[in-house]
Amino acid sequence: MTLLEYIASRSDKLAFQTIQHASMIAQCVLIAAAVGVVIGILVHRNERATAMATGTTSVIFTIPSIAMLGLLIAPLGLGVAPSVTAITLYALLPILRNTVVGLNGVDSTLVDAARGIGMSRLRVLLRVQLPLAWPVILTGLRIATQLAMGIGAIAAFVSGPGLGDQIFSGLARIGAANALNATLVGTLGIVLLALLFDAVFVLIGKLTTSRGIRIHA
Repeated sequence: MTLLEYIASRSDKLAFQTIQHASMIAQCVLIAAAVGVVIGILVHRNERATAMATGTTSVIFTIPSIAMLGLLIAPLGLGVAPSVTAITLYALLPILRNTVVGLNGVDSTLVDAARGIGMSRLRVLLRVQLPLAWPVILTGLRIATQLAMGIGAIAAFVSGPGLGDQIFSGLARIGAANALNATLVGTLGIVLLALLFDAVFVLIGKLTTSRGIRIHA
């Protein structure tokens, strides 16, 4: 059976797994973004707090993904829960680090000027700092998404949803009929999803960043 015949014969299952994979990654990156950006806002003005936050996420980042998934089986079991937890934890570091870098990179004279005209600290953050830091934060989101896309494939190790099932199934039956097709379909599907997500982030960047900030970014 050729690769195209394999895809045609399992189109419904492959479409379902592709949607599962995309949905899982989108949800994990959204959770990581909410947590990472909030932590970045809270710690970016304190060097010690920043070092603790980035150090903690860096330690998590160094844990091999299969080991992390294996460790999560005991408290969370198999399936979606350990997969989402692991992917979210790995996605935290680039988002947190870029949030801190982006906020610290905002020209202090602009912040002082905003405070000088009577803006509160919250308004300065929302109206000045976050918009100027947004291109850097968005880059962190893009990196986190590409990272999560690959780790999402390994989540099949704990019966996680998505295209990783095709890869693990193919590798487990290597040499058997359609083993190579399954591995290729899973891999190519994840690559295509990664390119699609990246294109969405490029579009979001163009729609949410003013031309002046894009030029100076």
